[in-house]
Amino acid sequence: MKHVHSFADDCLGDLDAVGLAASIASGAISAAEAARAALARIDAVEPRLSAVAVDDRERALARAEADDFTGVFAGVPSLIKNNTDFAGIPTLHGSAAVANVPARADEAVTRELVGTGLNILGASTMPAFGLTATTEFADRPPTRNPWDTDYSCGASSGGAAALVAAGAVPIAHANDGGGSIRIPAAACGLVGLKPTRERVAQAKQMHGLPIDLVSNGVVTRSVRDTAHYYADLERQREVASLPPIGLVEGPGRARLRVALINAPLTGRLLDDDTDRELAATVELLESLGHRVESVPMPVDRSYIAQFTDYWALLAFGIDRMGGRSVGKGFDRSRLDPFTKGLSAAFLKHFYRLPASVIGLKRATARFRSAFEGYDVILSPTLAHAVPEIGYLAPDGDFDEIFARLVDYVAFTPANNSSGTPAITLPLGRSANGLPLGMHFSADLGGERTLLELAFELEAARPFARIQD
Repeated sequence: MKHVHSFADDCLGDLDAVGLAASIASGAISAAEAARAALARIDAVEPRLSAVAVDDRERALARAEADDFTGVFAGVPSLIKNNTDFAGIPTLHGSAAVANVPARADEAVTRELVGTGLNILGASTMPAFGLTATTEFADRPPTRNPWDTDYSCGASSGGAAALVAAGAVPIAHANDGGGSIRIPAAACGLVGLKPTRERVAQAKQMHGLPIDLVSNGVVTRSVRDTAHYYADLERQREVASLPPIGLVEGPGRARLRVALINAPLTGRLLDDDTDRELAATVELLESLGHRVESVPMPVDRSYIAQFTDYWALLAFGIDRMGGRSVGKGFDRSRLDPFTKGLSAAFLKHFYRLPASVIGLKRATARFRSAFEGYDVILSPTLAHAVPEIGYLAPDGDFDEIFARLVDYVAFTPANNSSGTPAITLPLGRSANGLPLGMHFSADLGGERTLLELAFELEAARPFARIQD
């Protein structure tokens, strides 16, 4: 396997973000030392991973020297995904069609992110407009998986996941409109929690749309980093419509009723690796006293076309109204083939959109009905093991690539349309040693249950480390 990592005997060691923040707070190391070490690690892996979209080290080092951070992760180095406005960094959305103009101000999501004390070193890579499940491009090298550089790192928060998995930073911003926190976390062996809708400030690109698919969060190497992140967001802003998560610090006492979904809506079978690791996860849950029962997917197969229609609407909006939705200087002629193909697919079936929106809203009730009898739903994060670079290439035949994408991303979108939380945990490995994620969903506001279960599973089956 072609491992790439930058774990070293420096001030970062193998600390997670909570551990690193404690070292900075105690004075054992400074924020500036942490930033310099993280930048050295990025420089060590970046030639092979291509995970940095924008390098902003000079400003990050100046902030670190000033050491004026507040929050649970005060001074911890990190990156922001390059579809979220951070003043001074161009928000390029992974596309050559977007003008290279620095953002004038932070958006609301960014203010919450840096409010936790993270020091943003730059922006991480993503595929064009976050519309696919691999961080590959038609006009530049792909972002590669640090576990094996021949393989995809997932998407759309692919650069974030690659850098965290490789040890360059312990935590990085990510967001999720159809699985884009959970997919790259699963591909790179990380923890990825998509929160309940409204738990985090709304993403700028979702303003005014009938269904808000996108939730912002982080990818991490430990459950406690994810738990501390959301607890600190609650310190910044309470969400009256949702039950508080609080700071989760370990397993819960309740034994859970777990609904097992092992059949994708596509009708295809899981591959052998995924089926084996899912069965092992069921065995682990039962050994811990949880009750697992198989259930059918709560939504029917029409959901695939409905979600596709809505997803294609986003591409159409970029294609035809990019000057307004993305910003001045947008050059439609430089759109990648996948975005163009998805936009064309919307135009072909545009008349279905009203019915598809209604269908997605009805599917929310059906999906949530599963939680009347169960506390969480278990499925694989993805329907098959991580594919090689090129399998989902954005410049391939659109119909073939899109069919592969639908098959691969069979489990995650229902949480985006319903707004429910879900977490992927690196509990499995494929036969070739790559991570395989297991996916747990809860009803609206159920993040505490997911985090308590995640702590228990992490302790029972410690997550594989890339440096071993």
